[in-house]
Amino acid sequence: MLIKADRSALLVIDIQDKLAPAMNNIEGVVENTSVLMRAASRLKVPQLVSEQYPQGLGATIEPLAELGIGEVAAKVTFSCMADADYGPRFKALGRAQAVIVGIEAHVCVLQTAMDLLEQNVQVFVVADATTSRSPDSHSMALHRLSGAGAEIVTTEMVLFEWLGQAGTPEFKDISKLIK
Repeated sequence: MLIKADRSALLVIDIQDKLAPAMNNIEGVVENTSVLMRAASRLKVPQLVSEQYPQGLGATIEPLAELGIGEVAAKVTFSCMADADYGPRFKALGRAQAVIVGIEAHVCVLQTAMDLLEQNVQVFVVADATTSRSPDSHSMALHRLSGAGAEIVTTEMVLFEWLGQAGTPEFKDISKLIK
């Protein structure tokens, strides 16, 4: 199945000030997440951002926060879908697909994706826009998610599937993000 801009939402999970420095390849994850957030804005794909216990772990990191992410859902549950605010916000979007980025892959990303799969949402976890402290934890999370039915994709896969074709003003704008 392909990822469709009019059927999906971008879920940005817990890329926060005090968590980010401990993560493997955080620079690449932030860059790819930024590209996806900019493309989602251009294509009118709704975005939901979460922060795990922001009082202790800080806010969404500045390079992403400055993109105008709107309202952020603070949570203490590991799965975003178990949160009393975030879960209903996702459901209200009426989207059948979730494109997931964030940290940590083996905790909040995994548990959110598993809950969405149980709700018959098509889940796409962006491998190059997720991470954990340990590369092994990241790898095992992606392996487990794939086995459970999530699609493991890359940033460029998402972009080109959202676009669907070249030669449009949107294609010209988004192709500049990956050059």
